[in-house]
Amino acid sequence: MITMPKFNLKFSPKNIIILVSVVLCLLLVFVALRNTPKHINLMQYDNLLQSNSIQSATLDNENIIIKAGNQNFIVLKDSINLNELGQKVAINSASGYGFLYFILLLILAIFGGFAVFKFISKGKAIQSKKEEKELGSMVSNEVVPAISSVKFSDVAGIDEVKVELMEVVDFLKNPKAYKEFGIKMPKGVLMVGPPGVGKTLVAKAVAGEANVPFFYQSGASFVQIYAGMGAKRVRELFSMAKAYAPSIIFIDEIDAVGKARGGGRSDEREATLNQLLTEMDGFEDNSGVIVIAATNKIEMMDDALLRSGRFDRRIFLSLPDLKDRFAILSSYLKDKNHSVNIENLARNTTGFSSAGLATLVNEAAINALRCKRNEISEDDFKAVSDKVLFGKKKAHQLSKEEKEIQAIYQGSKALMAEFLGVEFDRISLLEDKFSKSGEFIESQSALLSKIKIHLVGYAALKIYKNELYTNSSKDLAKARELATRYVNEYAMNLNLIAGVNDIKAVLDRCMSETLEFVSKIGPQLEATTKYLLENEIIDQETIKELIRKSHES
Repeated sequence: MITMPKFNLKFSPKNIIILVSVVLCLLLVFVALRNTPKHINLMQYDNLLQSNSIQSATLDNENIIIKAGNQNFIVLKDSINLNELGQKVAINSASGYGFLYFILLLILAIFGGFAVFKFISKGKAIQSKKEEKELGSMVSNEVVPAISSVKFSDVAGIDEVKVELMEVVDFLKNPKAYKEFGIKMPKGVLMVGPPGVGKTLVAKAVAGEANVPFFYQSGASFVQIYAGMGAKRVRELFSMAKAYAPSIIFIDEIDAVGKARGGGRSDEREATLNQLLTEMDGFEDNSGVIVIAATNKIEMMDDALLRSGRFDRRIFLSLPDLKDRFAILSSYLKDKNHSVNIENLARNTTGFSSAGLATLVNEAAINALRCKRNEISEDDFKAVSDKVLFGKKKAHQLSKEEKEIQAIYQGSKALMAEFLGVEFDRISLLEDKFSKSGEFIESQSALLSKIKIHLVGYAALKIYKNELYTNSSKDLAKARELATRYVNEYAMNLNLIAGVNDIKAVLDRCMSETLEFVSKIGPQLEATTKYLLENEIIDQETIKELIRKSHES
């Protein structure tokens, strides 16, 4: 015979109160969960707005809660146009939600405690507290998107960079058209350049032109002292960006998290980098999310980040040349009362980054105000030049003599490259951009040509200035490196076991031939030097034209 268990239920006032409290709490929880707003992305919000489906809007701190039909939705206040929404419906301040949650918590605290500890084990309570703590941490560190107001018209100079990035802008505006055409846009764009050239501003301009949310993070913000936190932040960032797609993720100083693995790196750093690689691999084609990263130390980055399928497109931003400096200074002085010859000022600021020029203009304006004048003059720029050059915000400026030295040095490189048939994009007073060889195998003569190009500036200064200068240090180091590889790795001197004397012999032979070449190009070098002093930059077609004119004369 089966005996049924007996339940001894006493309907005492205390038990009735507990039972009613539990039922009431459950009802309140059900109502709260039913009315909890659901996060939507900007595209879904725009569809509701354009279809006039929004019935009411409530401002709740940093969020806007909108009601459409029987459902409430939530969007970030900073990511939408409040004026446009206000034209559709009245925007009220939050009142009911906070009070409802307060009542719910009060009842749970007074009556719910009796039932909670009877039905939930101590272990589950501890786990719940742990999850609550994690949730609180997540909310406090939530990544918030912004809508950039910067346009390409606000970024002076760098016209070539703007043209290249317009494709990215068009893709963000019309991802569907690219998908239908079967085009895969790059998942990542890596901007490389020295500090202060405007990498962050360019990324904001891309977001502004495309009118998409902009998620900014520095590489250092991912580096955490607690295990797993860096990877967690990476996941949160990419999840948020996907929710707001189309959108842009901008990671400044990505080398802080993307350094090459090994060599004493911590496990936490590697875990964070691995998570970043995983997230970029997880992007669907044409997902509408573009990752733009910036660095001035590309040589330190991990090869896995640079491989195909991640940062496919690389954009190099160099220090502004004469034309760019003129445009930047014109932009900074546009709304200021001044009597400055901008062209002369641009010529006298060789070596300044765009950030350095901004500092220079601001300091000159402060100096004019300090002197109780309502107009910025060239005297103000002269007065603050040393402060900008040698103060906290250091920027190097070439003197007239240094410009001449650099013009001879770089001009001889351009002439040697043209003579040896080595292609280059452009050569300026401060840097040179030689075209990368597309050959898988390089010849002996190609390596010797590279060595000579690195030696020619040194030789030109020795002959035409009868002096040697420190500006040749990097090129000499590269020449020694190439000569070492020429002898040790490739055995192109026909000695399978080579020594220091063999490297010296290669360098001596290249230097001898370089000195002979330099001694014969006086007129061409003079014309090239003059051109560089006036324009600060020269391309291969211009070099050919200068050589042709010198032969004719």
